[in-house]
Amino acid sequence: MKKLYTVVFIACLLLSGTGCKKYLDVNTNPNAPQSVTANLYLAPMLHWMATAPQYDSRFINRYTQNMTVNSTISTWDRHGYDPVSDNGAELWRDVYWSFGQNLVDMMTKAEAEQRWDLLGVGYALKAWGWQSLTDVHGEIIIKEAIDPTKTTFNYDSQEFAYQEIQRLLNLAITNLQRTDGAVDAAFLGKTDIIYKGDRTKWLKFAYGLLAVNLNHYSNKTSLYKPDDVIAAVDKSFAGNIDDALVAYTGISNDDRNFLGPSRANMGSYRQTLFILGLLNGTQFAGAPDPRLKRMLSPSPDGQYRGLNPTFGNGALLTAQIPNNIWGYASATIAAGTPTIYIFDDKTKMPVMTYSQLQFIKAEAAYKKGDKATALTAYINGISTHIDFVNARNQDASQLPAQITAAEKLAYLSLPSVVPTPAALTLTQIMEQKYIAQWGWGCLEQWMDLRRYHYTDADPVTGQQVFAGFVIPTDIYPDNVGKPVYRIRPRYNSEYIWNRAGLDKIGGLAPDYHTKQTWIVQP
Repeated sequence: MKKLYTVVFIACLLLSGTGCKKYLDVNTNPNAPQSVTANLYLAPMLHWMATAPQYDSRFINRYTQNMTVNSTISTWDRHGYDPVSDNGAELWRDVYWSFGQNLVDMMTKAEAEQRWDLLGVGYALKAWGWQSLTDVHGEIIIKEAIDPTKTTFNYDSQEFAYQEIQRLLNLAITNLQRTDGAVDAAFLGKTDIIYKGDRTKWLKFAYGLLAVNLNHYSNKTSLYKPDDVIAAVDKSFAGNIDDALVAYTGISNDDRNFLGPSRANMGSYRQTLFILGLLNGTQFAGAPDPRLKRMLSPSPDGQYRGLNPTFGNGALLTAQIPNNIWGYASATIAAGTPTIYIFDDKTKMPVMTYSQLQFIKAEAAYKKGDKATALTAYINGISTHIDFVNARNQDASQLPAQITAAEKLAYLSLPSVVPTPAALTLTQIMEQKYIAQWGWGCLEQWMDLRRYHYTDADPVTGQQVFAGFVIPTDIYPDNVGKPVYRIRPRYNSEYIWNRAGLDKIGGLAPDYHTKQTWIVQP
């Protein structure tokens, strides 16, 4: 080896400086471009915007009681976490790595080339990343993020994160409104797998995300402004046609829905008693919701049941245990086997939907005291989610039959579902929103539960806002009896390499995951 270094040194003396540099430049790839056009960064990031939340939904959905696993003991059902594990931290990886420097480079190039539409999408993606990450983890790293000169990082407060998200969304809106420079739907559309280059729809997306952000302030009397929430929703999606959906071909593993059977991630997951009670007439008295048989799975005996978190199958006989979310008892099924709802290889995966935003508007209007507006938005949310269920069950010719117009009308005619404006309750709004987000919208769904501290009372009924939701009694030992309010930061980046930063925010405490995030406090 010493002789080799001597030969290289002599060669460098004989060659020009440039020649020697090229000889030693092992980071130059002769088979691939070292610089790519700005739009080529986009598609992978959009893929991860839809997919990363579903990775983490395997754990968050246990907190929200969307689903549970077919066993009797589960860390996550008990509001705990898995120590020395990256479970529940895919979003952390997504925001800091999958987006990370890629998003910085895309935005830098877009700005230099005056591609304001692509730059606006970039600001929206950055805002979405911080919004998702802070809502899951609380304090996060923003100011010092993506700094290659640093090896340890300080955390920023959630209050700063929320303000930064608003700043980024205002920049997204400003840029997406521009038509000058090199704005080009064809250029953007080449890699825009959600809106095919339509900047006006990305503009609506930015307003929708702004509405999400502003509505999370609901517990902060001096900061919560329902009119601003309503205005942002009104500038966002106009119908299901605007839903932010990622489609899948189903050909390769990374181009299949994460929740679908071919990826084999969800074979042991089954519906809970809570979601069953929202759809079978227990909470909304009257005939069962027509979405019941289009979203949930029956037991082998044909009846619809749900599992009790931490209790598993309990005393259920084999024929009574609910089938998994694909509609089968088996944890593995052959590729191409028809499934249910959004749980197919080719089902389009939502990032944000019209119905979700209508329920946000309904909640804001209700808190403002405008129950007429609240009821209209509430009805819009239910009606369009029924349409959404039908559409998703057609993405890959899934098992359930379509909900008929007669079924939809009958359900919306039930006074327990659609009351008079004066009789509308927060429980109805929030539980219908829960249904509309079931299975895919774990991030916003968990925020809703935490904003109401899981068991807060509806001011009208005196009962829980989320009626029927029960915090497990067999709670995780580290919690000291408290429910979970955040997921600890990613283990292999933070608890291995950034313990000093964590220590400053109390992140080394065993019960750190039970510390209420700033946004849900008064």
